[in-house]
Amino acid sequence: MPSAGLGPRQPRAVVIGSGFGGLAAAIRLLAKGYDVQVLEKLDAPGGRAYVHRQDGFTFDAGPTIITAPFLLEELWALCGRRMEQDVTLKPLDPFYRIRFDDGTWFDYNSNPEGMRREVARFSPEDVQGFENFLKEAEKCYQLGFEGLSWKAFDSIADLLAAVPAMMKMRAWRSIYRMASSHLRNPKLRIVMSFHPLLIGGNPFAVTCVYSLITSLERRYGVHWAMGGTGELVRGLVGLIAQRGGRLRCNAEVRQITTERKGGGRARATGVTLASGEHIACDLVVSNADTAWTYRNLVDSAHRPHWSNARIERGRYSMSLFVWYFGTNRVYDDVPHHMMVLGPRYRELLDDIFERHVLAKDYSLYLHRPSASDPSMAPAGHDCFYVLAPVPHLDSGTDWQAHGEPYRQAIQRTLEQTVLPELGQHIVSSRTLTPLDFKERLLSFKGAAFGLEPVLLQSAWFRPHNRSEDVDALYMVGASTHPGAGIPGVLSSAKALDSVLPAAHAWV
Repeated sequence: MPSAGLGPRQPRAVVIGSGFGGLAAAIRLLAKGYDVQVLEKLDAPGGRAYVHRQDGFTFDAGPTIITAPFLLEELWALCGRRMEQDVTLKPLDPFYRIRFDDGTWFDYNSNPEGMRREVARFSPEDVQGFENFLKEAEKCYQLGFEGLSWKAFDSIADLLAAVPAMMKMRAWRSIYRMASSHLRNPKLRIVMSFHPLLIGGNPFAVTCVYSLITSLERRYGVHWAMGGTGELVRGLVGLIAQRGGRLRCNAEVRQITTERKGGGRARATGVTLASGEHIACDLVVSNADTAWTYRNLVDSAHRPHWSNARIERGRYSMSLFVWYFGTNRVYDDVPHHMMVLGPRYRELLDDIFERHVLAKDYSLYLHRPSASDPSMAPAGHDCFYVLAPVPHLDSGTDWQAHGEPYRQAIQRTLEQTVLPELGQHIVSSRTLTPLDFKERLLSFKGAAFGLEPVLLQSAWFRPHNRSEDVDALYMVGASTHPGAGIPGVLSSAKALDSVLPAAHAWV
């Protein structure tokens, strides 16, 4: 806080990282009256939502599924604008197609009668069980999302206050176990429990609270931002500039500086960049990976809670192998979002999450944005990325050696399933491996989503939005409460509001 006698001044905040969480936090800080500067390591904003433009194609690097648009609309409203003035969201139907290894598929959408028909195609006797699953998922939405997502878990009292809701949801069950309690058909059990894979969780291990995603999608739909997810990033950056905030790219933070007075806790006082420049501030918000933030940016003497040993003991999410490619052929029968499942399901997830070995088979998420938005590819072309969940770097995989053979194997699978003659039509290509998550995005172990969202690494047990170790240090993004996914990281910035004082409190 300012010293007595200096007079009032606008308190300064530094935000490390310009992913969705960091940009949302910056807007909320500006709305509270802070002077805000966002520092980004890369040459353009977005973090995991970085955009690659190559050979006339627009490749969104990371998140592509837009749900809970009201969380974005809130940010525009804080700046006195409407989101539709800057970004057009297009609702998708179906939300996803889940294709099984035998060639059958399930088209997943929000239409109640359409979903009942899809369920009945696989198992007529499971229609009532499906209805019962939706009712339980709605309860998880009300108790878990509306009740817990937007409040920071800051103390034991916050944890105790949440216990009744967790009991009502029977949160100790996995989401797969919850789905299995209502559905007999093994394919339908997969369809109703796969969502945690989109945020780094194993459906056989993560809490059933994540069934709330089903309800979230049914309420608000699944959308595409026309022009790509990068248009949302561009719009948020514009809001920050409009409110007087600043964004600096090519500005990697190497240290969060602190001071300790007397025998008290350390307090964040600013950041030091890779260039050696020091930026003083009153508070720091890190949108970087929390394990990376504590381990690499905060002196170990100032973090008794997040010690290196504690960080190492955590269970970390999977990583990702992503292949971005463009074709000079249009594949009209491929929807915007498709899950292409392999011959093994639970066994493959055990390889990824438990054994940390790179298997020879895989399940894939295939994204074809040009199905909804021709601007993503040149005329007569298609734009894709295909994502394979893989173990984080504890697997010991040499991705420099294995990357291209792995890509070729995925190409062969796609040729044999949903993209015939693909190899003849590829005109643009690039890949991202777990090494990129570690070296480019600075994620501990190359994990794509931070700590795995199992029950004892969720809510109060996840790294707190207000640092447990350092005063005036705060966390947003996938690796803090409430978790990953665009709704999750936007909610982390909203949760920050419950523990951040307004700017006038500093003077």
